[in-house]
Formats: sequence, structure tokens, C-alpha cells
Amino acid sequence: MSSLQTILLTLALLSFSASIASAAPKMVKQFDHWGLFSYKSGGRTVCYVLSVPVKEDPVGVDHGKNFFLIAPKSGAGGSYYPQAVLGYTAKPGSTIRVTVDGDHFDMLPKDNVGWTRQEADDKRVVAAMQAGSDLKVEATSRRGTQTRYTYSLKGVTAALKQAAACR
Repeated sequence: MSSLQTILLTLALLSFSASIASAAPKMVKQFDHWGLFSYKSGGRTVCYVLSVPVKEDPVGVDHGKNFFLIAPKSGAGGSYYPQAVLGYTAKPGSTIRVTVDGDHFDMLPKDNVGWTRQEADDKRVVAAMQAGSDLKVEATSRRGTQTRYTYSLKGVTAALKQAAACR
């Protein structure tokens, strides 16, 4: 299954954010490993970018549908927040570790979604992603399985530029 097919299947099966749960997102364009998606909210178009892992560890484990997305902050004029979305519920009290080319960021999980601990880290994560080559996400499932995901960052900068121009 291609990355694009996986992304479309993932979006069809999951509601990853309350802000778009009732909207019908559509694929706008694919930028290498990152897709640009849009939906209507309050009469305006909102865009976000999303990718699926190129590698999942450990092998032989049902990981569910995992993806990483960068979505706009409401009313923040061009600011985005990164989210790690897991195909399973994260272990309560655990931390999701995000690494971009050696820079580490911690995310706090709520059920199956992780956000940065501090809002100020959002820009740092996105800037690191735009300058980096790969992103790694490490998480622990509710059952205690330690998982690792590798995402290619090829296309993320182009996708974010298009998202910023979204109307």
C-alpha cells in the first residue's frame, strides 16, 4: 500500500481531532512523504499536513494506524502544532519521545494522541522538522509494548508552505 493510500485509509477510519471530527477532510496534494489536506470550518478553509511512518518497530506487532500531523492553531495566524497520533492508546503517565536528527522533544499522550509539553516547543519541533531528514517517534502502549516509528521529512517544508497559503 502506498503512503497516499495509507493516509487516505487512515483519515477514513480515524477522527484524530475534535476540530475536524465533523468535517470531511480532503487530500489537496502530495509532497513526497507528506500530504496536504483541507477541510471547511466556520466558512473558511483549514489546511494541515500529515505523513505515515516509513518504518515501524517492533516487527510482528499490530501497530494500528499511526501518523504524524502538523495542524494550524486556532486564531494563531500561521502557527502550527505538531501531533503524534498512535494506532493504540499510550500508557498512562508515559511520554512520547520525538527525535528530529538528534534533537529530542517530549510529548504528553492523551489516549492515542501526543502533544508537546509546552506550547513554546511547537515552533521548535516544526522548525527542526523543516531542517531535518527524519523524525523518530518512540512510545509505550497501554499494554507496555515499546514502539518506534520513523518518518521521512522529505516534502514537509513544501507541504507546510502550501498549508500557509491555504484559503
